Amino acid sequence: MAALGASEITNVRVDLSGPEVPIRDGSFLDFLNVIDEAGVVEQDAPAHVVQLDEPVVLRAAGDESYIVAPDPELRITATIDFEHPAIGRQTGSFGVSGPDFRADIAPARTFGFLSEAEQLRARGLALGASLENTVVLDDRGVANNGLRFPDEFLRHKVGDVLGDLTLLGARLRGHVVAERPSHRGNIELGRLLKKLSGAESASPEFDIDRIQSYLPHRYPMLLVDRIVSTEGRRIVGIKNVSINEPYFQGHFPERPIMPGVLIVEAMAQIGGLLLIDSVGNPRDKKVYLMSINKARFRRPVRPGDQLVCKVELLRFRRGICRMKGEAFVDGNLVAEAEFMAKVTG
Repeated sequence: MAALGASEITNVRVDLSGPEVPIRDGSFLDFLNVIDEAGVVEQDAPAHVVQLDEPVVLRAAGDESYIVAPDPELRITATIDFEHPAIGRQTGSFGVSGPDFRADIAPARTFGFLSEAEQLRARGLALGASLENTVVLDDRGVANNGLRFPDEFLRHKVGDVLGDLTLLGARLRGHVVAERPSHRGNIELGRLLKKLSGAESASPEFDIDRIQSYLPHRYPMLLVDRIVSTEGRRIVGIKNVSINEPYFQGHFPERPIMPGVLIVEAMAQIGGLLLIDSVGNPRDKKVYLMSINKARFRRPVRPGDQLVCKVELLRFRRGICRMKGEAFVDGNLVAEAEFMAKVTG
């Protein structure tokens, strides 16, 4: 997973012919070489990117703790602390993409303690580990042929952080600071980042050209700028509210506020894109609003706001659907409604 993350590959299929991933030489290097030999195909679709706007802090269930700060590139700073004469406390900071990963992280091998080896094998784990592919530690120090780096233990842990965060399914942009990282803590951090990243940090799945190819609406009634995620029965879209919107000329000139009915219309259009994209021949379909229920308006939406609409399909039968929409500004709920619509064409 670390080799995939360092190569920025987000769409891949891996087939295994055995019970576990082969350990090879215990490092990430063989997997990185195989990826380079196979080559990477650039696809005609935007990659998902998680770009943070503010720091994220996690204190995991064990001794692990993490801070992820905004950064234009992915960087990992880690500290490990083992009560063992060959390790002790080690800290380092590394770039983890491209040449940096190959030179600084990829050769670092996994490590383990001789005292734990038999317990792991009894549980059916680490069956491929040996003195040739693992840095083995006994009570006094390294039991086999030395280290590739003085801090090889730390570097492998940094690779583990990268590999586990690759499970985000997106390219993370940020500076990860990890204290005593573990696989459990790394995965917990990934889940938190996925939850917090939301619509604002994902790359668009529908750009404006694709939106216009599906929806018949045009200015000034097209109220969707982009769709940032679709997942099963859920969709998230964005409307950037500009002072140049024509309705602000009369609603209200002294204190411009987006009409609530247009917020509902934006949610309905985004929900319509979810429906259209899930049926055959989507460009031949039209979605017509049938009813609006349980509409609530919590806060005013003003020029300069980014309206993030999250719509969930509750029921779809015989061309008629029921959906629930929620609209947010800066993470605050500003409006919600349920509506029914019909797909025709």
